[in-house]
Amino acid sequence: MPHDKNVSPVGWYLGSYLLRFVELDDPRRTDQEHRFTSWENTVLVHAKSLDGAYVQVKRIAKQNSKPYRGGPSGVRVRWEYLGVTELLPIYEQIANGAEIAWTERAPRKLKNLQSMVRPKGSFRQ
Repeated sequence: MPHDKNVSPVGWYLGSYLLRFVELDDPRRTDQEHRFTSWENTVLVHAKSLDGAYVQVKRIAKQNSKPYRGGPSGVRVRWEYLGVTELLPIYEQIANGAEIAWTERAPRKLKNLQSMVRPKGSFRQ
């Protein structure tokens, strides 16, 4: 019987979710054209299925979207949960060097491929 590519044989899934930063009293909060700072966070979850992993990623995301008071004036703000953006089964045991995600890219010129590569020191934040 072939393996279902939607099920992780090792029980791990890589999930990403999107949060946007809002001031709770901002009248533009629901404006579809307004720009918001956002974060896309990626987490590992252990689950029996893709659906179970989705539930866990959503739970983790919502834990990170509680209101608080920010800035010197204590404005009511929150990182608002928008939804899950990616959910992938992991096919190898989690270990040093395990491949946990990959991206197929469209054919590109060599010079453009080379421009995607960054030197060692450029990853510091």
